[in-house]
Amino acid sequence: MKLKNILIVVKDIEKSKQFYHDLFGLDRILDNDGNMILTEGLVLQEEKIWKDFLGKEITAKNNSCELYFEEQDIEGFVEKLEKLYPSIEYVNRLMTHSWGQKVIRFYDLDGNLIEVGTPMQ
Repeated sequence: MKLKNILIVVKDIEKSKQFYHDLFGLDRILDNDGNMILTEGLVLQEEKIWKDFLGKEITAKNNSCELYFEEQDIEGFVEKLEKLYPSIEYVNRLMTHSWGQKVIRFYDLDGNLIEVGTPMQ
């Protein structure tokens, strides 16, 4: 058995597709009418479809998980983030952990938590 995908719920699949392409270079592999698979195994699911399927309310910013990305040029990434998405909500701006790793945490357009960190050597 192997993990194939991670699914996140989004309100506007086209805006989210653009967000993940702009910041992380992810591209669409398959668009199945409200269920979109991007490169690297990220799946975007329209909120209405997910809500109907589960029969439960969706809780944005629940802080129970995060998407983690690594970026060598994290300062360049932060500049791009601030330029393209100036109103993004941060959990923490760029900081350095005691072990030397630089990280930034923020919410995507739908309240999904994202962390971007420098690779651990």
